[in-house]
Amino acid sequence: MNRVKIVTDSTVDVPREELKALGVEVVPLTITVDGKSYLDGVDISPSDYIPLLKQSQEIPRTSQPAAGVFTEVYDRLGEDGSEIISIHLTSGMSGTFNSAQSAAQMSKSKVLVIDSKFISFALGFQVIEAAKMAEQGKNVEEIVNRLKTIRDNTSLFIMVDTLDYLVKGGRIGRGKALIGSLLKIKPIASLADGIYTPVSKVRTYVQLIKYFLKQIETDTANKTIKAIGIAQADAIILATNLKDAITKETGFTNVKIVDTTPVISTHTGPGAIALMYYTE
Repeated sequence: MNRVKIVTDSTVDVPREELKALGVEVVPLTITVDGKSYLDGVDISPSDYIPLLKQSQEIPRTSQPAAGVFTEVYDRLGEDGSEIISIHLTSGMSGTFNSAQSAAQMSKSKVLVIDSKFISFALGFQVIEAAKMAEQGKNVEEIVNRLKTIRDNTSLFIMVDTLDYLVKGGRIGRGKALIGSLLKIKPIASLADGIYTPVSKVRTYVQLIKYFLKQIETDTANKTIKAIGIAQADAIILATNLKDAITKETGFTNVKIVDTTPVISTHTGPGAIALMYYTE
């Protein structure tokens, strides 16, 4: 029986050692800061990137991998007859999915490209499950059906500490940002069907934690929590406080915290935090 191999991109926010142990291939996106380009997670780490982001004279740019990069990966992984499932960040926020789709059509290998509809840990939920199922000898159809179930039962909420980067990214206007900044508003958004969707706003971190706890309580009622992840950009104290509050409230102890990838922090700015979980 042919093996199934898993490919993803660098916005997955799962430690590379864990992905490597599962045999997952990670294709990096690119960040360009003040004229210098870096491969996400290869040439620069999240901790090294935050100071560059804060000091940048220009708006950093991010770009998806070229179709040719994906094609090389697919051809190499499929040389032994393996089939490939390539799982990527939401197409609502990046052209990575489309680039991978183009590559799949050009590749000699049999490739199925999946739009996870998420980013960060929420993308990682699907990638890890796919890799574990592939190790167990499951076929493409079985894996894809399972991924749909995870996707349909995943929630992601994100809070940005400053509105500046949403302005730079074209998500809100300067006038709205000025008013929001004067009122010290911190917007909360979800990824509804893979698209950044504002859902609420808070003024304090205490209010934020209460909002997140309420969402978890509502979404997990009469369900089993399978995974919880917190991604943060220069907000480790807030992330730790949120983790402690979640553990106390839910009894779920395996809450993971990660420094989010430079690609994501480019668009959120420092101080951002995201909560992701899925249930059964």
